[in-house]
Amino acid sequence: MRRHLTPYLFILPALLPLLVFVFRPLAVTFSLSLFDWNLVSPERDWAGAGNYREILGSGEFWVAVGNTLLYGAGLLLANVAVPVLLAYGIMQVPRRWQAVYRSVLFTPTVISLAVASVIFLWLYNPLIGAFNVGLRALGLDPPAWLSDHRWALWAVVGVTAWKAFGYSFIVYLAGLMAVPGELVEAARVEKAREGQIFRRVVLPLTSATLLYLVVTSLITGVQYSFVPVHMLTGGGPNESSTNLVYLTYQYAFQFFRVGEAAAVAILAFGFYLPLILLQALVLERRVHYES
Repeated sequence: MRRHLTPYLFILPALLPLLVFVFRPLAVTFSLSLFDWNLVSPERDWAGAGNYREILGSGEFWVAVGNTLLYGAGLLLANVAVPVLLAYGIMQVPRRWQAVYRSVLFTPTVISLAVASVIFLWLYNPLIGAFNVGLRALGLDPPAWLSDHRWALWAVVGVTAWKAFGYSFIVYLAGLMAVPGELVEAARVEKAREGQIFRRVVLPLTSATLLYLVVTSLITGVQYSFVPVHMLTGGGPNESSTNLVYLTYQYAFQFFRVGEAAAVAILAFGFYLPLILLQALVLERRVHYES
């Protein structure tokens, strides 16, 4: 018995915080989703699956799902594809300049999302904002970034991507530094072009890092968008910039429909669960790890 229990005692210090701060809140959220509660009343009325039927039948939920997918696509482009290409490009510049580029690109990461939102609130200003002033100087008609339903979502994506860009950049840069230099040099001796080296040597050897960036960008990126959505658009105009995270907040703390808010949170968890399973069961089996 002691021999079987000993391994679990070793992992208990790591397992205990997960049980307290992850699995217990998840269980409490699921239990709340089965009740009607206004966050104030001492009584909770049993609703069963009624909250889920109400949410799944509402148009605003499916609008939030669609916006969440668009957020994910935008963040994959801005926080995975662009940092990967930029990190590889910076590795080609003289070493004395690399530290400068790293510092400049990583700096936005240390700024809080609230401060980043205030900065972009000025940049998006339709009259004196730097973006619109620049577009007018080019002879273009600038959009109303935060009040136009066609642009509001992408304006929020821009804030989140700018804030999280440096982290993705540094993480992938660390993965690039782990690529054996002799393999790259051997490819250059064989007269391989830089594009071929990147596709056939660098990407396979950094696939573990790339996979990590894809999963974290999709899961945490949409969560990071709560602050800019709350400060810049409030989910509008006409729900064009809301998402599952912000919809949960609205149900709970604006509409005081805690049961439905918990149901949205559980459905959002189900939305992200396939990504985690995809990483654990499928993608990691095709990832190259250097021995």
